[in-house]
Order: sequence, then structure tokens, then C-alpha cells
Amino acid sequence: MIKILLVDDHPSVMEGTKVLLEQEKDIYVNLASTQARALELVGAEHFDVMLIDMHMPGMNGIDLAKQIQQIVPDAVMLIYTGFEVSNHFNLIVEAGLAGFVLKTAGKEQLVTAVRCALRGEVVLPLSLVKQLRRTTGYGAKRVEGTGTQSITDKEYDILKEIARGKSNKEIASSVLMSQRSLEYCLTSLFQKLNVKSRIEAALKAKQLGILTDTDFGQRE
Repeated sequence: MIKILLVDDHPSVMEGTKVLLEQEKDIYVNLASTQARALELVGAEHFDVMLIDMHMPGMNGIDLAKQIQQIVPDAVMLIYTGFEVSNHFNLIVEAGLAGFVLKTAGKEQLVTAVRCALRGEVVLPLSLVKQLRRTTGYGAKRVEGTGTQSITDKEYDILKEIARGKSNKEIASSVLMSQRSLEYCLTSLFQKLNVKSRIEAALKAKQLGILTDTDFGQRE
């Protein structure tokens, strides 16, 4: 039996991921919604693979992974994220993690990522590999052939502004782009999240763990 520890502060994400993984008869998933609970479980039980949310209140996933390594030096860990973290790639490598998997990944991709990590293989989205190969460019690309799409840093900033109730004009000014460019960006973002409005986009982002409760209603 493959024992997995999933660390995420979004109940819907945890339960949904647990259901997907446990459809495999040889996988069992334990859940931890806080860093403290994760460290407690790691100290008490053995886990074959750990999936750790990148953005959690009080501590990011990389820092938590480093704390876990102090307890279990050879722990196999993957960052589990709702948006592209290519800008953190060096930190992920330096922390000794096996890579990262997107929360938008389907069951087959998720299970494959877990099994690859178990075999000691690095798990990276194709979009990041292409970026590293080019060594230039900003933001994420579509992972061709899989249907999985990641959220770029710019799109993440836009989602946060939407959650704060900002208008398109205000958002365009905040993220330093024209309103026309913002509209194109929103269209692409809606397609990635499979939604039709700004409100749906913000709610879907929250469901995926891209945004948190604290991102909403913080209009400046």
C-alpha cells in the first residue's frame, strides 16, 4: 500500500484529491490542513510520498518541506499547486523536492506523478521544461497533449484583484497593462478555468486553492 500525506488548507481540494488517488486500490491518503498537523503526522507515521500545497497561511510549501526533512531526511515530496511556480524552480530543487504537480491535473496525471516520484524520478510540467530549454520568457504555457493548463504569475495577480472587487480599469492600472490587453488575458484565463465570468473565475480559483479566503474583500 502506498501511503500519501496531502497537506492543504482547502477542504474541497483535499477531499477531491483524496477521492481521485484512492480510486487506485494500492493508494491510501492521509490529510493535514495545517503545518502543525503535517509535522505531527510525519513524526508519527511513515509516508511514501507527500503532496504539499505551495501557499498556506503562515508558511509556504517549500519551508514546510525543509522542516519535514529535518524529521525524515529522505522524504519524497511534491509541491501541489494551483498555479505555475516556475519562478520558484531553483528553490524547489535546492530543497530536495521531487518536483511539482498542478491541482488542475487529472487523475491519470496525478497518479503518474506520485508513482514517478516513488521511483525517484523528477516530476515537472512540460511547460516548465520548455521554459528551461529556452531559458527565456515569462509565465506558463499550456501543457500540450494533456489539456492541463497552468496559471501564470500575471494571471494570479489579476485573480487577486478580481477577488478584491476591482474593476477592469483598476486591475489594468494595477498590473500595468492596457484594458484591451487585460480583456484578452481574462478571456484566456476564463478558458483555462473553464468559467464564463470574473466571479466564477475567482470562485474557481478559490476552489483550486489558487486563492484563499484572505484574498477576498480586501479592496484597498
